[in-house]
Amino acid sequence: MADHRYPRYRILTGPDDDRFCERVSEALALGYELHGGPAITAAGGAVYVAQAVLWTNHAPTPARPVTADIES
Repeated sequence: MADHRYPRYRILTGPDDDRFCERVSEALALGYELHGGPAITAAGGAVYVAQAVLWTNHAPTPARPVTADIES
């Protein structure tokens, strides 16, 4: 069976909305740390953001829930 763990380095991207903020908050709650500041861009009247997070713990990264989206 494959090891379904989150990667050590993740870039979370998406529209600048509550769901994006929730995804960043979830990563922080799992133990990830912010890596740099967010990137923000606008296209077609919509605002998109990206935030890198890094797993700095020496323990394995958290297991990915079986029902998790493949969003990183």
